[in-house]
Amino acid sequence: MSNQDYRPQGTAEESSMSRMAKSALSQAQEAGSEAASTITGHVKALLDEKVSDGADIVGHLASSAQCAAEDLDQNSPQLAGLVRGVADRLDNYATDLRDQSVDQLVRAASNYTRRQPAVVFGLAALAGFFALRTIKSTPPKRAQSDSSRLSQAGGFYGS
Repeated sequence: MSNQDYRPQGTAEESSMSRMAKSALSQAQEAGSEAASTITGHVKALLDEKVSDGADIVGHLASSAQCAAEDLDQNSPQLAGLVRGVADRLDNYATDLRDQSVDQLVRAASNYTRRQPAVVFGLAALAGFFALRTIKSTPPKRAQSDSSRLSQAGGFYGS
């Protein structure tokens, strides 16, 4: 018998343990998959609820803008027409938002990003610029505490 023909034969216990390990691994993977699916479903349901809440807020904003337009009718009819147009757009947006799930919104955002990458990049750059300016304009906490200690102590020279 040559070395190539020799294959060590495992015992029945080893093959049984191997089958049990594979079965346990398969069960663990299935349980993990089910848990992930359940969690994903719960998160999507929660996000869908939040989208609905956001649509309600936009709807309230639209009705407030409509009231403002009615108040402006007497004194400034042109401005009232403009505000009424904004209110109508907000109302339409709220209605469209109410009818969509999170998956649909993500898909729509993804499609828009593919169609208009320059606009999305520009908006992201603008948001970054404003965030940076906001962070830079906030005084450091240490400087605030130093100035408050100086004012409590009577200024630089104890005046």
